[in-house]
Amino acid sequence: MNKAKRAQLERKGWTLGSAEDFLGLSPEEVAYIDLKLALGQRLRAAREQKGVTQTALAKLAKSSQSRVAKMEAGDPSVSMDLMVRTLLAMGVTRKQIASSIAKTSNRAA
Repeated sequence: MNKAKRAQLERKGWTLGSAEDFLGLSPEEVAYIDLKLALGQRLRAAREQKGVTQTALAKLAKSSQSRVAKMEAGDPSVSMDLMVRTLLAMGVTRKQIASSIAKTSNRAA
């Protein structure tokens, strides 16, 4: 948000902050959310790069298309175990998964 817009909103009584502040999340909760989002993005990128549909990936992962969509969105109902197993099933290497994790820790630092 640009400075002028921010100043205008604050003059009108709005309080601006982050989702972290609004929800009262701990640094660990923020890190966990960032991690799930990063793995979901990695999954979507791998799927699209290989030209695989969500439905086809769901069959490969022995899951459903809606669950794949939730994985890609970082939905809290999806386990990390399922996300990692699905990434590995797509041919994403452990090194690539680690790279996604490392990028989230770089943002937090």
